[in-house]
Amino acid sequence: MADYVALLRGINVGQAKRVPMAVLRETYGKLGLRDVATLLNSGNAVFAADAEPDPAALRAAVLEATGVDSETIVVSAERFREIAAANPLGADDRTPTRVIVAFAATPLSPEEVEVPAVLDDEPEEMVVTPGAIYQWIPDGVLSTKVPLSFWRTLGTTVTARNQQTVAKIVAVLDKRAG
Repeated sequence: MADYVALLRGINVGQAKRVPMAVLRETYGKLGLRDVATLLNSGNAVFAADAEPDPAALRAAVLEATGVDSETIVVSAERFREIAAANPLGADDRTPTRVIVAFAATPLSPEEVEVPAVLDDEPEEMVVTPGAIYQWIPDGVLSTKVPLSFWRTLGTTVTARNQQTVAKIVAVLDKRAG
């Protein structure tokens, strides 16, 4: 049995797509996932399973239970830790809520992803790796210069968490492994 992290995309932002975390835990439990824990109110779940669950099955179960359709990414605990540790933009002097990790549902080809040219003259930074896109957004997420259209060019689903949330998820994983 191994631990996994499920990241639901775009839930509980504003009033749309509301998914209570208690319902998420219950829904995942009914699928046979064990020791389901949620973190924050933004669709972060950690659980144990005999094999990596199908993200589409998790998505369908949440839709059936709540009426909310949310793309879901599943990452093994080991891979989640690797992505968190590899963050090239997570320097200690940067505000962790302004360092973003966008997890990719399927591997990216960094050489094929064109970082938006608008970042050439900005303090924002972006680094693309096979498992994630790291972004430093010193003026905050709402002020990013990266157009929404960029994310649609990737050919895979991504969902972002700030470095502070990523660190909290790693802490939950570490506690479970301890």
